Amino acid sequence: GGGYSSKFVGFCSRMTSIGTGYDLSSSTFSPEGRVFQTEYAMKSVENSGTAVGARCSDGVVIAVEKVYHSRMMMKGSLRRVHFVEKHIGVGIAGLLPDGRQMVSKCREEATQYREVYGEPVPGRVLADRLARFTHLYTLYWHVRSFGCSILVAAYDDAEGPQLYMVEPSGMLMRYNACATGKAKQQAKTELEKLKLGELTCREAVMELAKTVVNVHDNTKDKLYELEMLWVCEESGRAAQFVPQELIDEARKVAEEEKDREDDDDDMDDA
Repeated sequence: GGGYSSKFVGFCSRMTSIGTGYDLSSSTFSPEGRVFQTEYAMKSVENSGTAVGARCSDGVVIAVEKVYHSRMMMKGSLRRVHFVEKHIGVGIAGLLPDGRQMVSKCREEATQYREVYGEPVPGRVLADRLARFTHLYTLYWHVRSFGCSILVAAYDDAEGPQLYMVEPSGMLMRYNACATGKAKQQAKTELEKLKLGELTCREAVMELAKTVVNVHDNTKDKLYELEMLWVCEESGRAAQFVPQELIDEARKVAEEEKDREDDDDDMDDA
């Protein structure tokens, strides 16, 4: 009677909340309006190293924490920042093979736009096309969502420096600063403290390095590399890797500052 009915409703409610039966296809909504396959793709991003970006007074900087899973990996392999066009670069957070596929798609779109219109693709147009492509993979049962988020840094005459982020759902947002990955909430808190309109990209390199170092989890991921890319006046409005000596200096300063703060906290506790 009523007891059985209420138990059955409770059982169905629990099954819905954990995705049972509604997570077999990216084209299936749960009764609560959730698409679990897309949420699982977001989990792939959240388990990845942190990626941050900032739009500054003279350009855009992207920094990515690339965690090494083996001491035998060569430095510079499995790169997470890439060039798409002369004036556009991207950073990957999440599953790297998926991210590389997205980078290839970006390059195809940039090449196609240049062939059709005879000029470089605007950052806004490329980000929009990438978001549409990503969203397509959430609509059909025979494909899966991309398990990565892409940060897009661009600098063109029409709109100046631009920073976008495309999420696995196909959501596209334009930002002054953004963060994604394992420690995105902590990173966002750090970024909100910055006066981005007053920062140059060279200064932002120091600040983003500090952000990544502060949110890095030494207990789980001891080995990591800091990869950075910028598109700014200093680079001639071209997407370039930030000079390694500048990254090394920024990371060293950030780690020394973090060590001092940790020592001060230990003294306070004592």
